[in-house]
Amino acid sequence: MKIIMKFGGTSLCSADKVRNVSKIVKDYSFNNQIILVASALSGVTNSLVRLSELVKTSNSEKIVNELEKLNELHTNISKNSIKDPNIENEVLESISSTLDELKRLLEGIISLGEITPRSRDRIISFGERLSVLVVTGALKDIGINAEKFTGAEAGIVTDEEYGEANPLMSITKMKISKTLQPLLSKGIVPVVTGFMAATQTGDITTLGRGGSDFTATILGAALSADEVWICTDVNGMMTTDPKIMPNARTIPQLSYSEALEMTVFGAKALHPRALEPAQENKISVRIKNTFNLSGSDTLISNDQSVVRGKVAKSVALIKDVAMVNIEGAGMVGKPGIAAKIFDTFAREGINILMISQSVSEANISLIIRRKHLEKAVNTLEISLLGRGFANRVNAEDDVGVIAVVGAGMQGSQGVAARVFNAVAKKGINIRMIAQGSSELNISIVIKEKNCENAVKAIHEEFEMGTP
Repeated sequence: MKIIMKFGGTSLCSADKVRNVSKIVKDYSFNNQIILVASALSGVTNSLVRLSELVKTSNSEKIVNELEKLNELHTNISKNSIKDPNIENEVLESISSTLDELKRLLEGIISLGEITPRSRDRIISFGERLSVLVVTGALKDIGINAEKFTGAEAGIVTDEEYGEANPLMSITKMKISKTLQPLLSKGIVPVVTGFMAATQTGDITTLGRGGSDFTATILGAALSADEVWICTDVNGMMTTDPKIMPNARTIPQLSYSEALEMTVFGAKALHPRALEPAQENKISVRIKNTFNLSGSDTLISNDQSVVRGKVAKSVALIKDVAMVNIEGAGMVGKPGIAAKIFDTFAREGINILMISQSVSEANISLIIRRKHLEKAVNTLEISLLGRGFANRVNAEDDVGVIAVVGAGMQGSQGVAARVFNAVAKKGINIRMIAQGSSELNISIVIKEKNCENAVKAIHEEFEMGTP
C-alpha cells in the first residue's frame, strides 16, 4: 500500500515519542510505500505565535528567551532520540542554523516596524521546519532512508491567502508527483512539513491551524495514495466526548459528509478542510491512535453505510458560542436584510456558525463564537438600528450548540421528535433549531448549563454507546 502517515505534535513531543514514530514507520515501510507528514512539536506553534506578537513590541529579552526555549526543546529531543553521533551532529547543526535564520527574520521585522500576514506565516512555519529535522534524523538513526522536505519543496502551491492559504491543486498534483513519486520507487521515505506551503512566487504560506491534516490529504490526492492516516492521541472519532459519556465508543466507519459535519461541530481528530482533496479524489482517511496503532480506529471513505437500527452516529457539543437575535417589524418583506447582516459580519471577520429565521421575517437568530460577541452586537447596532431595518439587537452568552449527526437520519421519520423528547424529559428548553436539507445533522441551541445533560440524554436515546 501507499500510505500517507501524518503525526501531530502530541505524537512528537518527547524523545520516546519520536522513537515510537520512527519504529512505526520502519515496521510499515517493509511492505508499503510511506510518506510521513510531521506537525510542529507540541507547544511550538504557540511559541512562534508569541514571537510574532513580541516583534510588534520589540521586546528583545522575551524574544531571546523564546528562541532559547525552542533551541533547548529541539536539541534535547534530538540528543535523546538519535544514537549515531554523526547523524546527531548533523541534526543539531541544522537546528542551530534554522533558528539563526528565524532570529534574522525577527530582527528584520523589528527594523521595519511592522509585521504583515506574509511575514507572520514565515515565522510560524519554523515549527514544522524544525520538527522534520528531528524526525528525519531519528528515522535515519534506525536505518530508514529518509529525506526531508518543506511543503513547498514537496510541491504544494497555494494562493496568497496568508494564514488560511488554499492549494492550487492542478499544479500541486503535478509538482508533488514529479518530486516525491521517484523517491518512493527507490524505497526512500519523504518527510514533509505539515501546515506550510508556498505561493507561485515562492513566498511561504500556511494552511491554518491544524493544517498538517490538510497537507496529508493533499499529498494523498497527488500521489493516489491507498490511505491517509491521521495519527493522533485518540482512537478515531467517537460517538461523543468520553469525558461526558464514559461509554462513548469509536465510530468504525464514516462517510466524508458525516465526518465533515463532525469536524465542523468540534470533533478534534481531523481538520475540516482535510476532507476536500480526500473526497474529490476518493482517498480513504483513517484516524488512528499513535500510541495504540492496532486498536480501534475510524475509516472515512465514500461509503455512506447505515447500520440497521442506528439512525444517529454521534452527538457533538460546542460550548464557546453566543446567540445574537435581531428583531424588528421593518425586516418583514424587505429583501436584503440577511445579506446586510452577513456582509456586516464578513467585514468584521466574524463567522456565522448557525442561522435560523422565523417565517414572519421579523426575527433572525445567529450563533457565533463567543469571543466575537461584543464586536458583533456593536456593528449590528450601528448598521441596522435607527435605519428602518431592525429595532432591537440582543445577545445571550450562556448558550451551547448540540449537533446530532448520522447518515441514518436521512429520510427517517421522527428523528427530530426523538431528539426533542430526549431533551424535554430532562426538563431542558430548546432555544433554537437548525437542520440542513442533507438531513445529516440536527443542531439545537440550549443554555450552556444544560448541555452535558442534553448530550447524555441524546446519546442514550439513540443507543450510541452500543455497537
